[in-house]
Order: sequence, then structure tokens, then C-alpha cells
Amino acid sequence: MVELLQNMGEAKRRKEKGLPPRAIKKEKKDDKPNFIQKLRRNQILPIVLAFGFVIFLIVDLVRYYNQ
Repeated sequence: MVELLQNMGEAKRRKEKGLPPRAIKKEKKDDKPNFIQKLRRNQILPIVLAFGFVIFLIVDLVRYYNQ
């Protein structure tokens, strides 16, 4: 009896015992996205950061020439 069970596959054993087929487990993704994923999802934030950087450069240039 033990030899028979060792040679038989798991699907056949489950079928003989009346069990449903084994469910395939799906991999869980992280619920906490990292900083780069947040930037990709929020499309207005990179534009605001770029605009703020340009304003910073203009203000810095004006301060340099006023010296």
C-alpha cells in the first residue's frame, strides 16, 4: 500500500480521496509602494517638482547678478 502511494501522483491521490484539485497560490505584492512607484502613479508631482526647480534656478540667477 505504501509503495502504491509513493508511485502515485498528488492529483490522483486527491481525486481518490474526493478532494478538490489543489489551488494555485498567487504571489502577494507589497501593499506599501516605494517612493519611485508613488512618483510614477502620481503624474502631476514630477511636473510640480521640475517647475519648482526652474523657479529656484531663476531666483538664484537673479541673486547672483544683483551682487
